[in-house]
Amino acid sequence: MATKIRLQRHGRKNYAFYQIVIADSRSPRDGRFIERIGSYNPNTNPATIDLNFERALYWVQTGAQATDTTRNILSEQGVYLMKHLLNGVKKGAFSMDECQAKFEAWSKTKNAAVDAVKAKLSASKVADLNARMEAEKAANQAKAEVVAAKKAAEAAAQAAANATDEAPAEEAPAAESAE
Repeated sequence: MATKIRLQRHGRKNYAFYQIVIADSRSPRDGRFIERIGSYNPNTNPATIDLNFERALYWVQTGAQATDTTRNILSEQGVYLMKHLLNGVKKGAFSMDECQAKFEAWSKTKNAAVDAVKAKLSASKVADLNARMEAEKAANQAKAEVVAAKKAAEAAAQAAANATDEAPAEEAPAAESAE
């Protein structure tokens, strides 16, 4: 039986997420599988990958063939690096402790790079939010000035109308008493 490590699609239209599964190569994409070893969500930034590392390493070592996308995912998570290092241990090139040290060093640099990307994204999100807030404050200030000018013009017109109403009323009784 030829086994494949592949993605099984879930989710709604235009918002898919995937399960990483081990399946017989003859079974349908979303059909029967042997084992579920993780999940992949490309909708988040950066993409979220949850992987059972030991089981993925086991299946890669037993000869399961990964599809292109899952090969990239497994490589990004270090499964293929660990397989390579374990083959070096098996051949006697270095010890298991050296293998673990090399993998830990690689893992630290990988995690630092991911954390830097996340920090950059959150900083840009905060900067964008602050810029939008400043633009909204400026727009509100401009609207407030327009409304204040309009109210001042209305108040001046009302005062002028009140002044003209009072002046003829005072002249009218004076004109009547002169008759």
